[in-house]
Amino acid sequence: MYSGIERPQPARLTANLDPELSRWLWLVKWLLVIPHYIVLFFLWVAFVALTVVAFFAILFTGRYPTALFDFNVGVLRWSWRVSYYAYGALGTDRYPPFTLAEVPDYPTHFDVARPGELSRGLVLVKWWLLALPHYLVLALLLGGYDMPWIWGGLIGVLVLFAGIALAVTGRYPRDLFALIMGLNRWVLRVAAYAALMTDVYPPFRLDMGGSEPDKRPGTGPGHGAGPVPESAP
Repeated sequence: MYSGIERPQPARLTANLDPELSRWLWLVKWLLVIPHYIVLFFLWVAFVALTVVAFFAILFTGRYPTALFDFNVGVLRWSWRVSYYAYGALGTDRYPPFTLAEVPDYPTHFDVARPGELSRGLVLVKWWLLALPHYLVLALLLGGYDMPWIWGGLIGVLVLFAGIALAVTGRYPRDLFALIMGLNRWVLRVAAYAALMTDVYPPFRLDMGGSEPDKRPGTGPGHGAGPVPESAP
């Protein structure tokens, strides 16, 4: 029975907007991130294959193998850093590192709380049936996630506005950044759920801004504290 108390979201995204962004660098970031796209292509092939392996592991044991979980979270983390630098946010001019690991001093962080036991029944339906309403919403939000200006999507349009604002004024509108982060947070929560990393259903809402809604200063990934297990109160 629903208790009225929402469980903490296991997929957690935080980011700090660079105080001084280049007016024009964003025009060539598509070129600068090509090496990342090449590496990420192969990482995502591995991600899909390992998610299939994790599916059967959860189905038979109720657990997501730790090594597979850490690798797949790393792929999501790497992809997000590239997106944050490029056309998913334009939130930093610091070039993203080539690593699956957390980088504490990078301006954005993504992590997923390592689950304990996962439902063997939900693994059969959550990635397609239960997540379907979110997929319909994300189709509007994303268009094409790597090059959203080409394929369309709300995030791509908003980031384009941010780039134009940078070129004209030299400033990234703070309210626009908050909205873009809320949209990306929604995307990554659904990605973690669809990739079988959690049984916590992602909410249909925008938690806008660079911090998680329940985040306290000095906590969370990149701030000296590890992920909180899903079973924590």
